[in-house]
Amino acid sequence: MMRGFPMVPISLVSKPSRVPEDPRAPQVSSAAAERPGKPASWTRFAHPALILLAAAIASFPIWFHGPVAGDDFEFHLVSWLNAQQSWLNGIPYPHWASSPNFGAGEPRFIFYPPLTWMLGAALGLVLPWTLVPVAMTFLLLAATGFATRALARQLLPRAPATLAGCAAIFSGYVLFSTYFRTAFAELAGGFWIPLLLLFALRDRNSAASVWRRALDGSALPLALTVAGAWLSDAPVGVMASYLLAAVALAAALLARSWFPVIRASISYALGVGLCGLYLIPAAWEQRWVDILQVSGEHGDPGLRIENNWLFPHHADAALNARDQNLHFISPVAVSMLAIALVSLLTLWLRGRLSVKDRPMSRPWWIPLALIPPVVLFLLFPVSLPVWNLLPKLRFLQFPWRWLLVVEAAMGIFFAAAVWPGESRRRWFRPAVAGLCGLIFVAATVVAAGNFFRDGVESDDLATILAKYDSGAGFVGTDEYAPPGADNSVVATGLPDACLADNFDTELGIPPTPEDNPAWLPPQGSCLATAKASLRQPEHLRIGLAAPRASFLILRLRSYPAWRITLNGHPVTNLPARVDGLIVLPVAQGPAEVSADWTTTPDVILGRTVSLVALALLMSLGLLERRLFQARPS
Repeated sequence: MMRGFPMVPISLVSKPSRVPEDPRAPQVSSAAAERPGKPASWTRFAHPALILLAAAIASFPIWFHGPVAGDDFEFHLVSWLNAQQSWLNGIPYPHWASSPNFGAGEPRFIFYPPLTWMLGAALGLVLPWTLVPVAMTFLLLAATGFATRALARQLLPRAPATLAGCAAIFSGYVLFSTYFRTAFAELAGGFWIPLLLLFALRDRNSAASVWRRALDGSALPLALTVAGAWLSDAPVGVMASYLLAAVALAAALLARSWFPVIRASISYALGVGLCGLYLIPAAWEQRWVDILQVSGEHGDPGLRIENNWLFPHHADAALNARDQNLHFISPVAVSMLAIALVSLLTLWLRGRLSVKDRPMSRPWWIPLALIPPVVLFLLFPVSLPVWNLLPKLRFLQFPWRWLLVVEAAMGIFFAAAVWPGESRRRWFRPAVAGLCGLIFVAATVVAAGNFFRDGVESDDLATILAKYDSGAGFVGTDEYAPPGADNSVVATGLPDACLADNFDTELGIPPTPEDNPAWLPPQGSCLATAKASLRQPEHLRIGLAAPRASFLILRLRSYPAWRITLNGHPVTNLPARVDGLIVLPVAQGPAEVSADWTTTPDVILGRTVSLVALALLMSLGLLERRLFQARPS
């Protein structure tokens, strides 16, 4: 605890034994005052160990069962494999993933935030790929528990704060995202959201001026938290942005001061600027792909907000399959919100929220208490005008993604409601802790039994690795396709280059109406084929002799960042194919083709903005340190 710490977070468990007579005097939170001296060494290690144990238990079904058929598992594993391949080819920040679209590639790394695919690729350098998903899950769940515990320590003593962290790990949405969706990037939001609430609400010098309160050492970590949210997952970044704005306004009203808004504005600007190397290219280059596929506007209607309310029933067969998934998440949403609201009501009825002699406690629990009812509102059709009005909110696709921001609040209120007060007998606390442990284990068993799906939509890990090693490639991502192109007509088994009489020659025949076309030499769609002399993630070299004037179709998806040369001369204004592959007109004779990824101006601008934001962020850290050290004792 810092000397002269003036912030007084609420104790939801017990009232303080002593209150300073002078309301302006520095006060010590009950969470820190539960023991006058330093905690025993075993206690310091025991509580973090419990968080790690909880993460290990929640990860165990992944290790035992394997991450089979999760909605996002193949996407993430392929991203890790391709990122690592780029690293091994000397590309530290890749842009192009070569495996999607059956080896034709896509600009996945421009549009998908980098933190989780970089972490997965890094884990793959030190662990067998069979263990990487387990390690990834464990790390993200542990991070969720530790971040929630850090937030809870502003309101609760050490033991119930640890219980809050464990409750967040075993919350229904975390288990659903882990087992049913394997949404690693969204799981990272369980770490960033509690930290965002912690640094946005913290007031370490309540008697100081508005600027000293805003820059009390919280602005720098808040900026890093904003950057982390955006660099982990775009939906998490959107939710974090709106959550920060709402929390800052609520805190400003409760504190009757603009310092939370000032801090949030400075931190958000610097945090977003810090990830300019990702955000600026992703925003600018959206015009080069069919990005509206992600919100269902140009594709799957099951991705639209209005088709994903709780407990839906659609007559449309295309939406009926989505309804089945929503019947999994709807009970999860109801249970999480019910736990949060019932726990909050229990605390209110017991008088644990009414601490009259400690007015600075309200800025902590009131913003957290507002989260569950607001999220509940957003899960029903009555909230549709809000989804249509607020910019980029529809890109969340699913309203129930907002359950992510409920995890920490639910865990804190649950732990505060069930944890015994000081008046209880000594054995009562271990009994409550043991009962909660049994509930958490039972939740894991039930979730694993209901959420795991065997071979329904995606391949298992071994099959994905075998496909990658064979070079067969994978289905592409619809929203990363060139405008007007169709991923479903990209042929499998294509050679590196195919010479054809017509630029729009159909390559391959679909084995079934639901499958992509499959190319085979006997089909005769290619006059001649060629193998690349160099094929790397961002470089391609092909040479052949054309028997007559024709068209050379490359197994490479079209994208403006590619610089294509034919016999040393740049080639532009190429014809467009429905499968989105690059096609070049060639004359009779030798044809030497190269394709190299170029650094576009938006990428340069993004890197420049990130460097400027980093310099400003370092200056902000020095300023906050001086202001904090210079405050009066």
